Amino acid sequence: MDGLDLELAAAGRRRRGAARLLPRLRHPAQFVVVGFGGAVAVGTLLLMLPVARRGPGGAGVLDALFTATSAVCVTGLITVDTPTYWTGFGQAVVLALIQVGGFGIMALATLLGLLVGGRLGLRNRLNAQAEAKTLGLSNVRKVLLGIARTSLLFEAGGALVLATRFWSSHDEALPRALWLGLFHAVSAFNNAGFALFSDNLIGFSTDPVLSAALCVLVVAGGLGFPVLFELRRAWRTPRRWTLHTKIVLSMTGVLLAAGSLMFLALEWANPRTLGPLGVGGKVVAGVFQGVQPRTAGFNSLDTGALNPETLLGTDVLMFIGGGSAGTAGGIKVTTFAVLLLVILTEVRGDTDVTAFGRHIPKGAQRQALSVALLSVAAVVGSTALMLLLTPFSLDEVLFEVVSAFSTVGLSTGITAQVGTGGQLLLVALMFVGRLGPITLASALALRSRPRLYELPEERPIIG
Repeated sequence: MDGLDLELAAAGRRRRGAARLLPRLRHPAQFVVVGFGGAVAVGTLLLMLPVARRGPGGAGVLDALFTATSAVCVTGLITVDTPTYWTGFGQAVVLALIQVGGFGIMALATLLGLLVGGRLGLRNRLNAQAEAKTLGLSNVRKVLLGIARTSLLFEAGGALVLATRFWSSHDEALPRALWLGLFHAVSAFNNAGFALFSDNLIGFSTDPVLSAALCVLVVAGGLGFPVLFELRRAWRTPRRWTLHTKIVLSMTGVLLAAGSLMFLALEWANPRTLGPLGVGGKVVAGVFQGVQPRTAGFNSLDTGALNPETLLGTDVLMFIGGGSAGTAGGIKVTTFAVLLLVILTEVRGDTDVTAFGRHIPKGAQRQALSVALLSVAAVVGSTALMLLLTPFSLDEVLFEVVSAFSTVGLSTGITAQVGTGGQLLLVALMFVGRLGPITLASALALRSRPRLYELPEERPIIG
């Protein structure tokens, strides 16, 4: 073997050694996790620039990291006041991170590759499928372009309505009204909850136009893109809708009504929330607050002044969240619906779980159970840890943890006071909650081992 062969063999051994040391990304979910992590890192660096912060110097690492994570994970929790702490550049960075996070890092990368190169590789298609949750590889191009068009359509329409209202009814100058309309439209459709007012939207609690426009954007983004596509294609023929669309629409309607009625009933006489408002104002503010646990995070009333029973009810609504393959967080309404159907099936003594004349496969049932139990474990464990790290009550801590994990952004006002450890815990919760327990677990598993045999069956005693 000559010197060149020896050198090539040594180089091959070095490459193999490096490959063993470095983690290998084999599953598309791993690329999603790395993509979101990269976006958070880039956003943190941009927000640390002196040009992003008002006043001397740049933002601290923790404040920049927390804000970037909250924006990319479309949550809305903040440790600093968005309109007074960040400059126009900083606010633009936050807006861009919200848009990137809502669309999905891998989906956005695939779309850009499509527009520039005109074609997709198999790996890019798989990555986009993992993020956009499409059902097949052949329609990835169509789906991604549809997502982009749908997002821009809702955001542009919402921005026009909001800007007109800010300009005509709230004495905002036209340039600022346009910026406010664009920022809040993007924030609402992506269920982010960031606002450019120090009191969020408390100053507009009785404005029916702003409230209605924001609620429409929140609900549309929270339904999920598969549902929006199907409604656009077959809105006149509900019988032809898929089971997913029927479940999402029915459960969303029930939860929206339940949330609004709960808020109105429990807060109607609260002197610190709905109490001082007139009947019309109470209805507008109550319905608006009932919509926000879809994981939007805007608040037109002081969340810290809510009654304990309202906080608990909001915890439940936030934990359930919105629709799959959209901008909402939580365990998703489909997960909740499937678990509810499993319980009803057992109570009735049936063997098959069905809904709208369709059988729900056991794989979907197991996935729903896994998502729910992993999410409960994350919330319970994080709540216990947060109670050890902070002096706040269980009501406040549980609300903050559920809001972070479900990427909602509502807060009783303790986010900036939980300390470094508490804020880092919230950062982790927002990241895990945005990606989903199953996605994150799949990304961390470097390889799967399919079982080639079945073990003998034996039934344990349940209950």
